[in-house]
Amino acid sequence: MPTLILTRRDTLKLLVMKDVLRVVEQGFRDWTEGNGVMPPKAYLQVKDGDFRAMPALLPGAAGLKWVNVHTGNPSIGLPTVMAVLICNDPTTGYPLAVMDATDITAYRTGATSAIASKYLARKNSNTMGVIGAGRQAYTQILAHVELFSFQRIKVYDVFPQVTERLIKSLPDYPIEASSIVDAVQSDIVCTVTTARQPVVKQEWVLPGTHINAVGADAEGKQELEPTVLKMSRVVVDDIRQAAKAGEINVPITRGIYSQHEVYGTLGELVTGKKNGRTDDRQITIFDSTGVAIEDIAVAYLLYTSALEKDMGLNVNLVDA
Repeated sequence: MPTLILTRRDTLKLLVMKDVLRVVEQGFRDWTEGNGVMPPKAYLQVKDGDFRAMPALLPGAAGLKWVNVHTGNPSIGLPTVMAVLICNDPTTGYPLAVMDATDITAYRTGATSAIASKYLARKNSNTMGVIGAGRQAYTQILAHVELFSFQRIKVYDVFPQVTERLIKSLPDYPIEASSIVDAVQSDIVCTVTTARQPVVKQEWVLPGTHINAVGADAEGKQELEPTVLKMSRVVVDDIRQAAKAGEINVPITRGIYSQHEVYGTLGELVTGKKNGRTDDRQITIFDSTGVAIEDIAVAYLLYTSALEKDMGLNVNLVDA
């Protein structure tokens, strides 16, 4: 029985955001309803970054993603985030596929934010603000335009040339360079930075805003002033991860926020166990740490799609 090898070029050809949105939302539904298993991610710190091991089980597949975050990589021509994923048959354990997961990571993160916006943002949202214009900004926009019709997409980055590159990469959308204040004053805001000090101030956030706080995905990172959390309905992807490594981790460590103040999880919204937004003036936040069920859901989608399209390289990793 062969194992399918998918390169980054293969996965990019197979990734379709509409399909990614569908399987990621189903993954949260399966997990919340008890049809999936996911231990918290494990971190391995090194001098210039960190590695993360992310296992999960969903109907059809089990797997493990091994992903790094090295913020200095762009200076040497490498992505900040790179990943490899092993997808296994849960019944026998046989390795079905080994694939590059660098773009899986970007796509599933963007999709998860858009799913959160589906439940937490105002239905008539027509402006989007993006803080940080790197690779993740690209997929945040790709995912959200599948669900919302935006008149303006306002992007801010400390490096204007990065914003310009993003605008050129998505010429079909109403993207414009913006000040950080103007970007924050949007219906839906996605923060995708590597900040360890707040970049979004409470005074900038308007009533009715929904924020996807994506950048804080490791201990010590934060993008929002803690007071923004205190005045908002906060939803997380996984409370165990968020408390240790999400947007709420620093305020919890400093004793100015408690995980008991978190309203619920994205899975609870998807399954209808809890309601999303209650009125048009409520401020809502999705604390996205990135969870392995997202990766395994997308990896299994790409594995089955590659089989249908006869893509990838088959090798015998296990057979003698």
